[in-house]
Amino acid sequence: MDGMHAVNALREQGRIAWTEDHRGWVASPEDVVRALTNDGFEESKRELLWTCGGEAAGGMWEGLNLRTGAVASVIWVNRDDPRCAVVFLHIDGEPVAA
Repeated sequence: MDGMHAVNALREQGRIAWTEDHRGWVASPEDVVRALTNDGFEESKRELLWTCGGEAAGGMWEGLNLRTGAVASVIWVNRDDPRCAVVFLHIDGEPVAA
């Protein structure tokens, strides 16, 4: 599956971890996006969600791999430390889980 190289590389570096409590990944969204970009996905959409207090609450990113036609979607919810957001990753509509 496209994108798995990116997830595996982050996992080996200790920069992404699965959390069963949230059924998602704990990681820096920027690390995940950067890894997918390095794997050949080109950004097609990025949105950030802000709180009333002006802090980033979360966001989403979508990328297309022009070579394979695969689409990657990353949705994240920030926690106290944005480097440890809960990240949900899908490739071609299929969730990427541990």
